[in-house]
Amino acid sequence: MSKPIAGSPGGAAKGHLAGLPPCPPADAIERVVHWVGIVFAFVWLLLVLVTVTAVLERYAPPVTAAMAAIFGRNPGTALSELQWHLYAAGFLVGLSFAMVRGAHVRVDVLAERLPLRARAWIELLGTLLFLTPFIVFVLLYAVPFVERSWRLNEVSPSPGGLGARWLIKSFLLIGFGLLGLAALARLIRLADFLLRRRPA
Repeated sequence: MSKPIAGSPGGAAKGHLAGLPPCPPADAIERVVHWVGIVFAFVWLLLVLVTVTAVLERYAPPVTAAMAAIFGRNPGTALSELQWHLYAAGFLVGLSFAMVRGAHVRVDVLAERLPLRARAWIELLGTLLFLTPFIVFVLLYAVPFVERSWRLNEVSPSPGGLGARWLIKSFLLIGFGLLGLAALARLIRLADFLLRRRPA
């Protein structure tokens, strides 16, 4: 299970990589990712409110009328899609937030018993060989995916569904862009420790 890597943004690493000293460039990047994550945490509150509204829309005529005035004849479809859109946005932004906080899932059966430098080398190689190529792969395919949706002004195929589908699809770029920043910060922190500092 995961343990916090950074108790607070910009602080020395804790948990799996406890003992890594602060690294100003990595700290600065992680602060940006952290605060974007904090702002987007309100998406989950908004999701709860939209879910409650969707339930009320089915059973409370005044709410049904109000939602119909906003979304048209079939507000249930729009509210249902809005729930999925908010969930997707929160999840995609949350990936990078979880990484800088060390809240992502880890399976460290062997690594947790190794010295700090060995764990740092494993983290560095894993980030370079697995995480970074995955982020690049997703971004390369997401750019034309989002661009095509924007160019066509794509809308939901469902009657009463939401328009501007490029907006939610663009969270692939935002989410994985932020995850790329988090990975960059991790690489900088590890390289600073492994290559520039004396062995711990």
